[in-house]
This record gives sequence, C-alpha cells and structure tokens, in this order.
Amino acid sequence: MPDFGSIAGKVVVITGGARGIGLATAKALQALGAKLAIGDIDEATVKESGAAHDFAVFGKLDVTDQQSFAGFLDDVEHRLGPIDVLINNAGIMPTGRLVDEPDQITRRILDINVYGVILGSKLGIARMLPRGRGQVINIASLAGETHIPGLATYNASKHAVLGFTDTLREEYRGTGLRFSSVLPTLTKTELGSGVSSPTRLLKPAEPEEIADAIVKLIAQPRSKVRVTAMAGVISQLFGLLPESVSDALGRALGAQSAFLDDVDSDARKAYESRVRD
Repeated sequence: MPDFGSIAGKVVVITGGARGIGLATAKALQALGAKLAIGDIDEATVKESGAAHDFAVFGKLDVTDQQSFAGFLDDVEHRLGPIDVLINNAGIMPTGRLVDEPDQITRRILDINVYGVILGSKLGIARMLPRGRGQVINIASLAGETHIPGLATYNASKHAVLGFTDTLREEYRGTGLRFSSVLPTLTKTELGSGVSSPTRLLKPAEPEEIADAIVKLIAQPRSKVRVTAMAGVISQLFGLLPESVSDALGRALGAQSAFLDDVDSDARKAYESRVRD
C-alpha cells in the first residue's frame, strides 16, 4: 500500500505548475504536507497560483534555458533544502497536420517537451546523486505509446520522454534514485481544450485524477503509470494487435479525426495562441 505519510516534509518541484495537471498535483501534495515549489514560463499566472495556494516557492521558469532552470532549482534548495522530487510536467500540444506546422512550432514542441525534460532530469540527477536519494517523475502521455493523426510532433516528443526515462531508470539503478513516467490520457485542461477523446470509448480525465496517480507514485514508486486505468489498458491492447488491425480499429473509434477535423478551433484558439508566443 502507498505510504502517503512519507510525503510530509518532502521538497517537491513541479515545472509547468501554474495550471492544469501541474497545479492540481501541487495542491494534492501540499495537502499531504509536502513543501511545494512551482515554476512556469507564464510568470503572471504562476505568481497568481502560487500566492493563492501559499506554495513555498513560485516563480518564472523557462525549462528550455539552462540558466533559468538551474537558477530556479538553486533558489528552491537555498530556501527549502535538498530537492526530494522533481516533476518535469511542462509541455505543449499544438494540433494539426504536420505539413501545416510552422518550423518554429515544431522546434518549440521539441524544446519544451523533450529538451526541457532532459535538462530538468540532468539538473535533478546532479543534485540528487551525491545524496543517494531522490525521484524524477517525467510526464509523458499515452500518445507516447501510439500514433494519433494531428499530433505527429507531439507524439514523437512523448515517445522520446518514455525512452529517455526508461533509460535513466537502468543507467542509475542501485544509486538510490528513482525514475518514473506518467502517461495521462486526454485531460480536461487548457492543453486539451477544443478536442475530444481520440476514441469514443473514453472520456477525458480530470486533472485531479492525474494528480492522484502522481501522488501515489511518490508514495509508492513504480517505473510507469497509465491514467486512466481503462485508457492504459486500451493503449496496451492496441500495441499488441497487428498493425493493420490496430490502425483500422483506431479509425473506427474516431482517432483519425479527433485532433484534425473534429477540433473546435474557436475553443482552442486561446491556447494555440499562447503556446506559439
């Protein structure tokens, strides 16, 4: 059984913590007695969220910039003590056909979703390794185990996060460090605005469901957790089927159009505009 009492007093850093899954996770962990630090590229919103929930540390954090990331972690350790858990949550998900994706957006997805996770993990390891303890949790996606039209670069970025995290788990086996991936289904956050579930069998998850899974992962570390359980089962099942069968089934369930023709562009306009800045 997860030992939720072990969370009290832990210093936890969450990137992309101003809203969505990151904020829901911070609130859940703080309720269990953890000392929270949230960083986000959106300085105004992260300060608003941090102050509203009385988090210990909050401020601007650009996960693609080494100086910004290292400086933020240095500040956390100076004020709160050694970091116990680093949650690399920051990520973006522009939608559309690859041929229509501007090069700068392709680069931005990879910079935030892949390089940001790699940089954060590297900085976290450097701090945790001498102490022989610590946990790095990288937020991937069930899209990292499949291929969904309209999310080509995003899919690629999440495949990369899964492979990267699994490699770290083996590379640092026996050091006292733990590495975990979280694979959420489509979640009701701004990132998922204007899109529906890629299969008609599933409903989008609430951010609190993903947060609960992350809390359990800290209390009882595992290499990988899929959320929701049903979405995870379907993702794994698709992976076991012959390619022609899984592709045909995905089309029949609506995956072909969920992030292309079925997107509500008006509902998604504000998010797409923000992540392109």
